[in-house]
Amino acid sequence: MNAERLLTLYDRVADAPDAVGRLRRFVLDLAVRGKLVVQDPTDESASELSESVARSRISNSDLPRNWCSVAVGDILEFKYGKGLKASDREEHGPVPVYGSNGIVGYTVEPLTARPSVIVGRKGSAGALNKCDGPSWTTDVAYYVEAPDFFDLEFLFLSLATLDLNELARGVKPGLSRADAYAKLIRVPPLGEQGRIVAKVDELMTLCDRLDEARTAREDTRNRLTQASHFRLTATDADAPTFWPWVRFAVNAFPALTSRADQVQHLRQTILNLAVCGRLVEQDPSDEPASESLQRIEIIKRELVKAKVIRRPKRLPDLDTSQLLFTLPHSWCWARLDELSPRTLTDGDWIETKDQSKDGNVRLIQLADVGVGAFLNKSARFVTEETEARLRCTRLTEGDVLIARLPSPIGRACIFPDVGQPAITAVDVAILRADENSYNRYIEMAINAPSTRAQIEAYGKGATRFRVSTGHLKTVVLPLPPVAEQRRIVTKVDKLMTLCDRLEAGLDGADIINSRLLDSLLHESLHWERRT
Repeated sequence: MNAERLLTLYDRVADAPDAVGRLRRFVLDLAVRGKLVVQDPTDESASELSESVARSRISNSDLPRNWCSVAVGDILEFKYGKGLKASDREEHGPVPVYGSNGIVGYTVEPLTARPSVIVGRKGSAGALNKCDGPSWTTDVAYYVEAPDFFDLEFLFLSLATLDLNELARGVKPGLSRADAYAKLIRVPPLGEQGRIVAKVDELMTLCDRLDEARTAREDTRNRLTQASHFRLTATDADAPTFWPWVRFAVNAFPALTSRADQVQHLRQTILNLAVCGRLVEQDPSDEPASESLQRIEIIKRELVKAKVIRRPKRLPDLDTSQLLFTLPHSWCWARLDELSPRTLTDGDWIETKDQSKDGNVRLIQLADVGVGAFLNKSARFVTEETEARLRCTRLTEGDVLIARLPSPIGRACIFPDVGQPAITAVDVAILRADENSYNRYIEMAINAPSTRAQIEAYGKGATRFRVSTGHLKTVVLPLPPVAEQRRIVTKVDKLMTLCDRLEAGLDGADIINSRLLDSLLHESLHWERRT
């Protein structure tokens, strides 16, 4: 194998998706093509090992001279396993009992005394296990006894390259013998089989070390990333070390971020910083958030007096001992239901019989609500007559929609203009902000990790995990002055755009690394063919 170039450039492709797994597959591919070890002309030819091999061989110019290519069904028998009562199985014993994906117990008498490869027939169809002694295979698997001209280990890795699991069919996937028998398998001289197995073991050990090194590198990167993010959120914004840590983290992000999940962690850190008051500077001339809350409360009382809304239930007093962090001077804590003159409400209970394909009122559902994005997935409607009869709450562009069911529970987005009237299903709550709070900030604060943790803690239900509207109303948010809310959202938008670019860069790097790895593997394989 032209390994020198591959190893020289491996550092560039080590982060390609499943790089080590593809190297393992490449090793097996070379092994069963006769490209992994040097052939010995004194080895007895595969066609001389068995009449069935000689009779069934298929001409293949890509194989070494003393190899054969034959159909699986011409030289191997996939024998049916046999059911074994649970009373005949033990936790320990001399004979292992195999199911479709490994040992399921032990017994005393074997079904076969010969070394075998066990092939999953039902359930884990195509899964492979090997046993170098007596064994019992149950009726959910086949067993293939190694012929005299096959080394058991080489037979195992040869079958592994046939991708038998991809032949599984049916609702409960099963492997047909006829499908397996139609596959081609390559048979080298017996002596070469042993040398190939030894070389494969050596290269797989190297792959193990590469995998361990990659895992250790990712663990180190994860720890550094988590430590950096923790220092950003745990350090007092007024501390002299805070802004140096900010600069370090920003400069280190590209080096510490190599996977999409790490970018997601970065997004969560940005939201945490935003709702802690550490993302933009406070302006002492901003009107304190508490005054905005007072105006909302006055408007709410006037609406109650005018009988436009019902008098809301009194919210419980804030438990200050449970507040997660200290807020900037002009901020305050607020419950979700305190952020709008109109109380937070459920969507509407719309049954299937209430829906109509001819309706012109859109029914917004859980699938439409993403984390900070309206997904626009559903296509259900009701008529205006049904909307009026059920006294539904019509949505207004800019409403904050909150999902009361997973996944994740409590996610929020802004309702956009969908070009027609709309209402929501019962498990989508509605919060309608006015000029005394900024809907984009409310959406962002609900999606912040600290808020989502509160919502998840309120969730109940074994079969359908959900949060009640009553509990949603009591969820506590950190509230900055309205002017600062807008500055925060502007800053978050810019940083999320940078995250988008970083994520796109990672995707692009994955594609480039994957193509480079494919090219190197292809080049190595064809170099072997040329030689």
